[in-house]
Amino acid sequence: MNEKLREAFGQVQAGDGLKAKTKDYIAEKTRGYTRAGHIRYRHLAAALVCVAVFFIGGNWLYFTPTVEISIDINPSLELGVNRYNRIISFESYNDEGQELLDSLDIKFMDYSEAVNKIIEDEDVAALLSDDEIMTIAVVGTDSAQSEEIFAGMQTCIAGRNNMYCYYAHSDEVREAHEVGLSYGKYKAFLEVQALDPDITAGQIKDMSMREIRDLIDSLSDGAEGEADQAEEQPDNGKGYGQKGNGSGKGEKRRRGKTDGW
Repeated sequence: MNEKLREAFGQVQAGDGLKAKTKDYIAEKTRGYTRAGHIRYRHLAAALVCVAVFFIGGNWLYFTPTVEISIDINPSLELGVNRYNRIISFESYNDEGQELLDSLDIKFMDYSEAVNKIIEDEDVAALLSDDEIMTIAVVGTDSAQSEEIFAGMQTCIAGRNNMYCYYAHSDEVREAHEVGLSYGKYKAFLEVQALDPDITAGQIKDMSMREIRDLIDSLSDGAEGEADQAEEQPDNGKGYGQKGNGSGKGEKRRRGKTDGW
């Protein structure tokens, strides 16, 4: 019986037309599955790209400083603050600044907590108790975050002696870094140089802010003394203009003293 069935089915043969139609049908269905798989792969690849961009872009935003805080007493350092108000970088500008940074763990800390930790450091607190001066410069663009941090720093130093806070635009920092100074110390250096152009940034770099302030006061007093002598001399038209310039520099110093330290 089985033998007869095999012989009967063996005689059944598909025509060429049927074979062609079957082949086309299978090919069509197979390509359909391939296209679907390709589409699914493209969707998956696009999703992976979006995820990669999100994480890479997020990291770039997180690790990009938007505001800097320059802190100078004699430890001289700058903190980079990201758009989320976290410390993501720091730079020392003298040996004391590096020693202070090495002793603290402030990375990724909120900027206000980090600055408080620096102020309350044992060595820094001792310097402030010994009548040293600390300046805190908030350096940024004209943005809401800059204003917020500046207000936060003013609150931070409220009621503390010998501490001064001021704001500076980011464009002003470039020159400071080019001569190897933090912005806070560079601002003080400009005051010194206005009174004595022979003094260099290298001479200022390792001075404390109290020493710089005393130097400014000394140079300014000298310039004012020369101006007073010039006023007492009769004006014979011989060379008193230069001494008068000294008086002008002294006036510039008095005006500058009101805007920070």
